[in-house]
Amino acid sequence: MTPNNKNTRIVVIGAGLGGLSAAISLASEGFSVHLLEKNDKVGGKLNILTKDGFSFDLGPSILTMPHIFADLFSRAGKDMADYVQIEKVEPHWRNFFEDGTTIDLMEDVNAQRRELDKLGPNVADEFTRFMAYSKKLCSETEAGYFAKGLDGFWDLLRYYGPLRSLMSFDVFRSMDQGVRRYISDPKLIDILNYFIKYVGSSPYDAPALMNLLPHIQYEYGLWYVKGGMYGLAQAMERLALELGVQIHLNTEVEEIQTQDGRANAIRLQNGEILQTDIVVSNMEVIPAMQKLLHSSNSELKKMQRFQPSCSGLVLHLGVDRIYPQLAHHNFFYSAQSRQHFDAVFHSGRLSDDPTIYLVAPVKSDAGIAPDGCEIIKILPHIPHLNPDKPLSPEDYLALRERVLIKLERMGLTDLRKHIVTEEYWTPHDIQARYYSNQGSIYGVVADRYKNLGFKAPQRSQQFKNVYFVGGSVNPGGGMPMVTLSGQLVRDKILADLA
Repeated sequence: MTPNNKNTRIVVIGAGLGGLSAAISLASEGFSVHLLEKNDKVGGKLNILTKDGFSFDLGPSILTMPHIFADLFSRAGKDMADYVQIEKVEPHWRNFFEDGTTIDLMEDVNAQRRELDKLGPNVADEFTRFMAYSKKLCSETEAGYFAKGLDGFWDLLRYYGPLRSLMSFDVFRSMDQGVRRYISDPKLIDILNYFIKYVGSSPYDAPALMNLLPHIQYEYGLWYVKGGMYGLAQAMERLALELGVQIHLNTEVEEIQTQDGRANAIRLQNGEILQTDIVVSNMEVIPAMQKLLHSSNSELKKMQRFQPSCSGLVLHLGVDRIYPQLAHHNFFYSAQSRQHFDAVFHSGRLSDDPTIYLVAPVKSDAGIAPDGCEIIKILPHIPHLNPDKPLSPEDYLALRERVLIKLERMGLTDLRKHIVTEEYWTPHDIQARYYSNQGSIYGVVADRYKNLGFKAPQRSQQFKNVYFVGGSVNPGGGMPMVTLSGQLVRDKILADLA
């Protein structure tokens, strides 16, 4: 800790996991930190709803890379296990296909081989070769992009060098093309392509670097927070308070006030002014520039390549029966995956036959639902809000019906008849609750032609003392990455103050 840190006042806007991580990381270095959150609880998209005896995790459902969270606690001199209990999920997830085939992704190598043998005699060997490729991509990425907080393509070139950058990151292929170098079975191609769910993009547009995602999952495991995923946000809130972070709930920011190229104050919706030396925004970059910094059209134009990720139609169902064929995490695949992704990312339509992510957390935690009941969370990816291609409430309801019919056809018998309670969100709800860019869920889309898979930089390009965290900036979306962004912004602030 440097002697002057305690005299440096930092305001963090937004208490999502990125904001919480930044507040904790900076408070651990002795800074005076105020954390402002417009909603009534911390966590951002990691949210919770208790309804009719069911406890619904409204946001992220998969925890990977727990060491990133553990590092946040250990740097503060704490043990994460004293704050929150996590447990491994096995199988990782279950994959359902229209012809009745089911394939589990398993941590155990021999068990995984037995599963893949269902698809043919050479599939497991192809998978082994693919995973070696995935590991190489991940190792290179962790060494620089994650560890050093590289903040764009030019940082990448400076760190790795041009030749190594081109060779190590498979930059000339899409994710799908990278998969097809090793895998011939169409079902396994669909499974590996759908790891793109972590960043809400299309495997046909995203760079092949995204094929690091399978190795991350197999290397670090898939985890669940006992009692519900929201327990992780509660653990981080407790740590922040212990470190002296002043958390202000139900406190909406109206404006970041600036002068001479620097932010100097925060104006709240109630008119109150908070003086500050540094601002960290957990609001996504483009909405923050529009709403809080009143950036010019020319400044916003510079950000065009950082288009929003997809959104989702989110159904949280409480049902009065158990579906024993489900695992904790499940995917029900489109019979025409390319058409599904084209609808979401190019045509701006609601897919006729979407791939569906379904979470059944009662498989790991019976206490979050009444006896004999199941929680069914359903998330098909859909286009983000687009004023040029608006979708109506009737369009979303029609998709809801298509999704439920598809699940019934693929084995969830009479699902609609067993619904006893429901929470239903469209992209409009997501945008209103979290001020996400056009209702996106995962921040910035990963697209090799638009942005090479990079997100926006963490440092503001306009103001010297404004920084960003969360899914819209590097290193990207998902719980581990947004939490890492909070730790990386600490490093940038310390470097800039040195």
